[in-house]
Amino acid sequence: MTSSPAPPPACSAAPAHHRPLRRLTARGRDETHRGVSSLELFFDLCFIVAVAQAGAQLVHAIVEGHTGEGTLNYLMIFFAIWWAWMNFTWFASAYDNDDVLYRIVTLIQIAGVLVLTAGISQAFEEHAYLVVILGYVIMRLAMTAQWLRVARSSQGPEQTMALRYAIGLCQIGWLGLLALPEAGRPWVFLVMALLEMAVPLYAERAHPTPWHPRHIAERYGLLTLIVLGETIAAATVAVKSGIDEHEALGELLPIAAGGLLIIFAAWWVYFAVPIHGHLRSNRQSFLWGYGHYLIFVSGAAIGAGLEVAVEQAVGKVHLSALSASAAVTLPTALFLLTVWALHSRFYKVGIAQQSVLPATALLVGVCTFLGHWAVLAAGLVAALAVAAGVTLTALGASPERGRGEESVAVPVL
Repeated sequence: MTSSPAPPPACSAAPAHHRPLRRLTARGRDETHRGVSSLELFFDLCFIVAVAQAGAQLVHAIVEGHTGEGTLNYLMIFFAIWWAWMNFTWFASAYDNDDVLYRIVTLIQIAGVLVLTAGISQAFEEHAYLVVILGYVIMRLAMTAQWLRVARSSQGPEQTMALRYAIGLCQIGWLGLLALPEAGRPWVFLVMALLEMAVPLYAERAHPTPWHPRHIAERYGLLTLIVLGETIAAATVAVKSGIDEHEALGELLPIAAGGLLIIFAAWWVYFAVPIHGHLRSNRQSFLWGYGHYLIFVSGAAIGAGLEVAVEQAVGKVHLSALSASAAVTLPTALFLLTVWALHSRFYKVGIAQQSVLPATALLVGVCTFLGHWAVLAAGLVAALAVAAGVTLTALGASPERGRGEESVAVPVL
């Protein structure tokens, strides 16, 4: 008779990576298979609610004839949304330890997003920013708590960097916007935005955060996908509403077709190159990350513009065809030009490839003057740009290309 094996000893403590509270220490920039967490995806999905609300208010402002004022409010609100998202994204890439406290603080940030979202309509219609700033304060105080955790878990230059981030959040200045007269708010907002963007440059002089290039590229790519998806959803609802109420299929089909071509081309040109290989230093990454404000804000504005074009086509608003067309073509041109500046130009070979996206942006702008056919024409121009980019890449490919990761032949635009 054999004896039974002895039972395993009871664990006196949970493994370090399973403990509910852990030190918030830096992750490695050379981690393999670094992917986006479910919490980050949840964070993005909650943020897109705010983006959708800002887009809806932009549509309302344009159709009511307040294009300049509505665009300014849209840019300001979108900056608050984008800046809070970007701060979390880069912090998570460097310090996400996924413990209980980290999750709770992140969920508090999400609650701040929802508070900010609830105040967007008041900010547009009544110029009342109290709820928006309250939501922003909730998000930023949660971010301060995260940086203080990093400071407690580190020492030397890294601790100095974390404290600079925690202290340099410019929150008092944002609260001061509530007491300023309405005419001076945009200028103070511009100054505060510039100060906010200077904080990372100042903080990381002491010690650079160990953000992960592939992870950052994936995070930005996912938010771009979500923004483009929201654009499709907004345009679909607008077309459906136009058909149900007016049965104006002939007027709406060109807008629907052109809008889809624009969005498909926007996806294609953004993901045509593996941009993580370009993110090698803080200088490159800061410029790339900050520049994405224009990509996100223009991508979301395309959906708002398509809604405006639909309402104008079915006669629901007294708006000129030129104004309705510009609401689509101008953000499309800005999106294409910014993607070229931040992504594509680093992977181009020769003048022909370098010229595709800038020329496309110019032609899309010219399409503004084509009246009711402007959106369809802009979509066709964008689609032809994709075809031209793929063709030029194929013609320029050599037998040696494709032997390494950095030389993989991709549709460069």
